[in-house]
Amino acid sequence: MNKTCYNKLIFEVSQSGRTGYSLPDNPWPAPAAIPQELRREKAPQLPEVDELTVCRHYTNMSNNNFGVDTGFYPLGSCTMKYNPKINEEMAALPGFTRLHPAQDEATTQGAIELYYNVQQSLAEIAGLSEFTLNPYAGAHGELTGLMVIRSYHQSRGDAKRTKIIVPDSAHGTNPASAAVCGLQIVEVKSTPEGTVDVDSLRAVLGDDIAGMMMTNPNTLGIFETRIPEIARLVHDCGGLMYYDGANLNPMLGVCRPGDMGFDVMHINLHKTFSTPHGGGGPGSGPVGVRAGLEQFLPKPHVSRSADGTFHLDTPAESLGSISSFLSNYGILIRAYCYLLSMGREYIPMAGKLSVLNANYIKERLKDFYQLPIEGLCKHEFVFDGLRPEYGGDHHDPAHVTTLDVAKRLLDYGYHAPTIYFPLLFHESLMIEPTESETKETLDAFIETMQQIAREAQSNPELLHTAPHDTPIRRPDDVRAVKDGIFKMPAID
Repeated sequence: MNKTCYNKLIFEVSQSGRTGYSLPDNPWPAPAAIPQELRREKAPQLPEVDELTVCRHYTNMSNNNFGVDTGFYPLGSCTMKYNPKINEEMAALPGFTRLHPAQDEATTQGAIELYYNVQQSLAEIAGLSEFTLNPYAGAHGELTGLMVIRSYHQSRGDAKRTKIIVPDSAHGTNPASAAVCGLQIVEVKSTPEGTVDVDSLRAVLGDDIAGMMMTNPNTLGIFETRIPEIARLVHDCGGLMYYDGANLNPMLGVCRPGDMGFDVMHINLHKTFSTPHGGGGPGSGPVGVRAGLEQFLPKPHVSRSADGTFHLDTPAESLGSISSFLSNYGILIRAYCYLLSMGREYIPMAGKLSVLNANYIKERLKDFYQLPIEGLCKHEFVFDGLRPEYGGDHHDPAHVTTLDVAKRLLDYGYHAPTIYFPLLFHESLMIEPTESETKETLDAFIETMQQIAREAQSNPELLHTAPHDTPIRRPDDVRAVKDGIFKMPAID
């Protein structure tokens, strides 16, 4: 079967005069004439294709995508968790899909109540006082949380606090969000054990520090055991503690950021609470605050009156609007469904099983891949490429790289893990299985990773030239960024 046309753009299979629909004559009077200045100068350039071609084109194009519904996603630092189909069914209920965001709140009490219940559930899980669900994504939540911190300092007339401390093991969005918020980034180093160097931290503390951003467990999957001391040091100098919630999954029901001493945090709702993730959106990045900071949250904020009705409020000191209406509401529905399905009893199991699965893979693979930091990890861990005996010596120009391993993994039908992040190691390979995967799935992935290590030892060229069975093999990554061509080549 020739699949060439399915790897072209829909415009490239267009044939002049071909159509896939037939509309009846309009029985209604002609609408009011469109003003001349609003009319197109020429007809829109739309593809001309029949219905069967459209159906085959997009169905086959979709088969080139990889998702958690089609295979294992060991993508470290992103928690690509399965999204149960009941979540989708609930989000598709007409009572939700037929609402208009501009309706009077008296007619949308059920929808606003759901929003309020998610706020309260997240506050309890996080150990914080209040949440806003308005941010559109995790990085948007980071920016919003930093804006809360700035608003807090400005409300006290403390304008000199313009620096934010960011560990070198932080997520890449942390310094970017801080810069967008107008803050200067102060980096602190990690110890050989992968945790924050407290002595390095002490050296940068002062009255110009607005706060410190941390992920716990950190990007290496290691729990920051000295967090009470770190929080005390930052608070003593007048700063606030910010928790990046991207790695909240292993903490669910076990420990809470608010109890650790964090003042502000965001949660990647589309990661931790099992909503669709990937493809550019939609996402959700709720932001929570400790008591005393609630008034700075963005508007609108959902509150409940003594009579049980729900309202959209705007606190006097609110930092303002950061999204339209109530953000990506469909994602909030899915997350609420997940929270109700799991309940207080089983939410802690998600964290515990994610930790168990990660440690199981790590222990089974550490004889094949270099483990720079020994010991118990949480939900994810990082290898530093293959062990030298399997060709992973980065001092050798011909060594088998982490990129080679990732590309070869595609031939076996797996999505590649996160590679070359964090930047602490030469050949970082970060793996996170989540709690959703079965032992059989984990065993199959482990056996494949072991087989790739053996291939690297016996036939390194096989990995250097991988992948061998994908529509696109090894694009020029730098050129792709600078001169993107958004079209797939034909398959022979």
